[in-house]
Amino acid sequence: MAELLRIYNENPEQNKIKKVVDTLRNGGLVIYPTDTVYGLGCDITNTAALEKIAQIKGVKLDKANFSFICEDLSNLSDYVKQIDTATFKILKRCLPGPYTFVLPGNNNLPNVFKKKKTVGIRVPDNNICKALVSGLGNPIVSTSIKDDDEVLEYTTDPELIKEKWDKLVDIVIDGGFGDNIPSTVIDLTTATPEVIREGKGSIEIM
Repeated sequence: MAELLRIYNENPEQNKIKKVVDTLRNGGLVIYPTDTVYGLGCDITNTAALEKIAQIKGVKLDKANFSFICEDLSNLSDYVKQIDTATFKILKRCLPGPYTFVLPGNNNLPNVFKKKKTVGIRVPDNNICKALVSGLGNPIVSTSIKDDDEVLEYTTDPELIKEKWDKLVDIVIDGGFGDNIPSTVIDLTTATPEVIREGKGSIEIM
C-alpha cells in the first residue's frame, strides 16, 4: 500500500523529503505535485523503476515520452546537446514554469533512452519538486497521471489519487490540491518553435 505523505510546498520538511528521496533511490515510484498536474516519477538512473512506469502507462520504455524533471537549467548539459543563445534565452525566460521543452538529446542519455533523439525538460515552479531533485542529485523521470474519465482528465485531490494508485506506487505526496491542466509542450528542435499541446500557461516566442 502507498503511503500518503503530507508535505508543505511553502517550506518542505527536510526529513520527509529525505524519506521520499530514499524511496526513489531504492527504485520506488512516487506521485508528487508540480506547478500543474500531479506526476508519477522515479529515479532516472534506475532502469527497473523506469520499466515499472512504462508498464503502468502501457508503453515500451524505449519509445516512452517521459519528461525529465530538473531542479534548474544546470542539468541541461547532462542530457541535451549544446543549444544556441536564443534557445537558452527562451528557457531562461520561461523556467521555472508550467512548460515542457522538447530539446535535442545528447549521448549521455540513460541507456534505455539511447535511441531517442529528443528529450522533454521540465523545471516546475514547485518547491517540493526542487527539493526532491536536489536531494536525489539527478533528474526525476516523470509522466502525468491522466485519468480515463473524459470529463475529469486529471485528479486534483491527493487522497483520491492515493485511493486509485494505492497498489501501484510507494508514496503519494499530498502537496495540496493540484491543477487539472497539464504543462504546455513546446518543441524547440524545429526551425520555428511550435506549441505541440496547449496547456497551462502561454508563451510568445519571437
